[in-house]
Amino acid sequence: MPKAAKKRFFINGLPDQTLDAAVLSRPVSACPENELSIEVRLKLSYDTAKKGQRLDFNFEVSLPGQGITVVTGPSGAGKTTFLRCLAGLTRAQGFLSVNENVWQDGAFFLPTCHRPLGYVFQEGALFPHLTVSGNLLYGAKRAGRRSKSPRTVDMDKFIEILGIGHLMERKPDNLSGGERQRAALARALASRPEILFLDEPLSALDQERKNEIMPYLKSLKSLDLPIVYVCHSQDEIDNLAGTVIFMEKPGAPLQAAARFAEGRLR
Repeated sequence: MPKAAKKRFFINGLPDQTLDAAVLSRPVSACPENELSIEVRLKLSYDTAKKGQRLDFNFEVSLPGQGITVVTGPSGAGKTTFLRCLAGLTRAQGFLSVNENVWQDGAFFLPTCHRPLGYVFQEGALFPHLTVSGNLLYGAKRAGRRSKSPRTVDMDKFIEILGIGHLMERKPDNLSGGERQRAALARALASRPEILFLDEPLSALDQERKNEIMPYLKSLKSLDLPIVYVCHSQDEIDNLAGTVIFMEKPGAPLQAAARFAEGRLR
């Protein structure tokens, strides 16, 4: 059977720009009514270091409540800013809900420490004084502080999926780059997240290490968990994405223009 076409959304910096004929207008909410989804209506404005330059971001889109959504586009277009706003690390204004749980609405703002999320940065950020096992236990303890989370922690499952069983007693200094990222992923999953954010997790790795970790990333598709994944790589898009958000025009104000087209990202 042929592969199902990926859904592709545009958060476009130039709303009046004439797009390719294959790109069709589409309502912002692209998820069926009865499916779980991530509803984003967030605005953020700030002055840059360049005198007189102000950036205005307007993120308005509905994302699937499961599977991997890849956010891609040129450097400076707002990909990491988008991720940070979803995580609450950068405070935007507006509304955000994750699978019917409201995280932000008007004056209500759920702090990052109380949001049931996992976040993996470019450089894993493992605690250097702890073994891999200790890092995972830290993630599990964080989950225990969120009594309302319906998810249970299956550490053995994460260890098996990510192939880190033989690494559990090692400290980060004794791991390769790919092994550190796999351990960081396991720690994030051990925190019992309701959504997982991955910010260019392969960007600091050489091609050999990227090839090493890709099968483990693909295995995350088996989890009943929405994942938002920032990257530049076409290979990562082809291997991982169920949905693609393409952010255009680095540094340009992003207006609310959610669009999609079927097929391969150009």
